[in-house]
Amino acid sequence: MSNTIETIKEQINSNDILLYMKGNPRAPQCGFSSQAVQALMACGERFAFVNILDNPDIRAELPKFANWPTFPQLWIKGELVGGCDIIVEMAGNGELQTLITAAVGTTEE
Repeated sequence: MSNTIETIKEQINSNDILLYMKGNPRAPQCGFSSQAVQALMACGERFAFVNILDNPDIRAELPKFANWPTFPQLWIKGELVGGCDIIVEMAGNGELQTLITAAVGTTEE
C-alpha cells in the first residue's frame, strides 16, 4: 500500500498537469472523464493521465490520499483542482485556461 502512495506522489510531482481518469483521452470510459478530457483539450496544452481502470491499486488508494472520493481527478502543479463538475465549471468561466497556462509557463501573445 505504501508503494502505491509513493507511486501516486511521484506521478503528481512529476507532471504539471495530471488527470486521473477512467480510460484514456482518446477513449474515455465514462461520461465524467470524457467531459474532463474535453475541457482540458480545449486549453490546448499537453497533459498526463493515469487510467485508473488499469491501475486498481491507485483507484483504491487515491481517493483516501486526496480526500476526494470520485474520478476523474485533476491535479495541477501538485495540487488537487477537483473533479468533473469543478473542471467543467472552471472551463466555462475561463479559470481552467488561466490555471493551465500558468502551469506550463506560457503566455499568450
